[in-house]
Amino acid sequence: MCGIAGFLNPRNNDKKTEKEIYQILKKMNEVQRHRGPDDEGIFLENGCALGHVRLSILDLYRGHQPMCKKKEGNTYAIILNGEIYNMKTLKEQLIKEEEMFSTTSDTEVVLTGYIRYGISYIEELNGIFSIALWDGKRKKLYLIRDRVGVKPLFYTKRGDTLIFASEIKGLFAYPGVKPVINREGLCEIFGLGPAKSYGKGVFKDIYEVLPGHFLEYDREGLKDCAYWERTHRQRKRYDRAYKVASKRCRGNADVIRYSNQYIFIWWS
Repeated sequence: MCGIAGFLNPRNNDKKTEKEIYQILKKMNEVQRHRGPDDEGIFLENGCALGHVRLSILDLYRGHQPMCKKKEGNTYAIILNGEIYNMKTLKEQLIKEEEMFSTTSDTEVVLTGYIRYGISYIEELNGIFSIALWDGKRKKLYLIRDRVGVKPLFYTKRGDTLIFASEIKGLFAYPGVKPVINREGLCEIFGLGPAKSYGKGVFKDIYEVLPGHFLEYDREGLKDCAYWERTHRQRKRYDRAYKVASKRCRGNADVIRYSNQYIFIWWS
């Protein structure tokens, strides 16, 4: 488990100095320190600020994030929370295409694949992840979430600034973002709690990137794009699995459907 956080003001009109931006990002990292006690990193460029706290698992010494690569004078940077299960296969394919790697981390595989193929490369990823990726050539930030939403990724907007974090309290570390509850939030708490609606952050103007979606943000505005959704055949397969699971329980368990999987709650 790691923690990602950051923000982008593509118009650079918030009048913050680089020192102020650094301090804000430092605070956002600090409130998520429990997610990544082993390492911390910060990246700043052209109104984009990325922060990462790391629980070191792969490539303990060279897997520092934010991870950056340069191509044709442009900087590309990434922060990732999660794991890419097909990393080995993807890396082998990229090496065959004469791409070079300096680490053994899955983060570098995602970044290298993006630089070569663009945002469509995320369709090749098999894993659980939340990703923020900065494209210095296009001056664009992507926020990407895995297909079934295992890894969290929340965001909000203040003026022209898009702010994001792995946890909602990471957003509250940004100046002016307050924990305000409105009518909709109360409905989430008392009507659905402890669950919540997809895409909702309970607090006013706090949202989450939907599973299987990515956000794209630049001077043109914010776009929400779906890169994956279940097919009709998959839905039918899950429905059949539910019927089989219910029959096998024979009244000895409740079956709960969560993130396209079935969880058995046994009782006696």
